[in-house]
Amino acid sequence: MQSLNQPIEQAREEYETHQRTCRQCRVDAAPCPAAKHLRRVYNNLARAARPRPTGRPTGRAAS
Repeated sequence: MQSLNQPIEQAREEYETHQRTCRQCRVDAAPCPAAKHLRRVYNNLARAARPRPTGRPTGRAAS
């Protein structure tokens, strides 16, 4: 059975590997578009895996 964190770790590893091997990412101070995409994939997976708070919504109070 696949661990729940495995896709997150794989996305992180792909991003870090890209950062190390991409010529543009190494030369420029800013990440290339592919690195930005890989980072976004990682962030989305990590965000989806976080537990959601329960309880009352924190929106505006009803008048």
